[in-house]
Amino acid sequence: MRLCSIASGSSGNCIYIGSDQNSILIDAGISGKRVEAGLKELELCGKDLDGILITHEHADHIKGLGVLARKYQVPIYGTPGTLKAIGKTSSVGDISPELYREIMPDTTFQVGDLSISPFRVSHDAADPVAYRVECGKKKVAVATDLGMYTDYTVERLTGLDALLLEANHDVHMLEVGGYPYYLKRRILGERGHLSNESAGQLLCQVLHDNLKHIFLGHLSKENNYEKLAYETVRLEVLLEDTPYGPDDFPITVAGRESMSECITV
Repeated sequence: MRLCSIASGSSGNCIYIGSDQNSILIDAGISGKRVEAGLKELELCGKDLDGILITHEHADHIKGLGVLARKYQVPIYGTPGTLKAIGKTSSVGDISPELYREIMPDTTFQVGDLSISPFRVSHDAADPVAYRVECGKKKVAVATDLGMYTDYTVERLTGLDALLLEANHDVHMLEVGGYPYYLKRRILGERGHLSNESAGQLLCQVLHDNLKHIFLGHLSKENNYEKLAYETVRLEVLLEDTPYGPDDFPITVAGRESMSECITV
């Protein structure tokens, strides 16, 4: 199974996951042109997609969805609340209802040989989820847009081979930055985004011997930068009382404008 971030950040998100037989995207929050360019780098094209899994309806997760759906007739998976919200988003344009596939949190479904388990996240959207994807004995997950995490979250991120985890903001940068007060409260709230420190703390709870790669994603353009996210998460792992250290696992930051390496697990 392969995992690659085509784009990840507050301005747009699109993650590729695929097996030898099937290919999916988690979100399509960048232009259709950029998605297709990313797929080309992976030696794929839009017609190779077996589905687009949407986490929630915010623009940085669905910007290119309408273009891709109409061009390639690719099925769109989302919770009932998310699909309803997408239908009310005029910028997406018309999408045939026949392409919609309703999924439910905590109910596993199949896209070819990919077994997909959506799970709830705390975010200010209609009905948001994150996704855990398994193929055979291999397991990966993409978990962004979490205002907070609980034991439920930890349980769904255990036993993974690879993880893309949100490290959205540095708390101090956000607090002293130029965002209006209401927006700062939103981001810092329980239905906002995960800080670098919280990402590191969550990561410490899911580390295990067979975790092969960690991506840090969905970084804020205004309230974070790659080196800060990377070093803060590493520091949390170093300080936490676990048998692991920050050098025991490859940790990389998924870029906003550039593709990550494509890892195979």
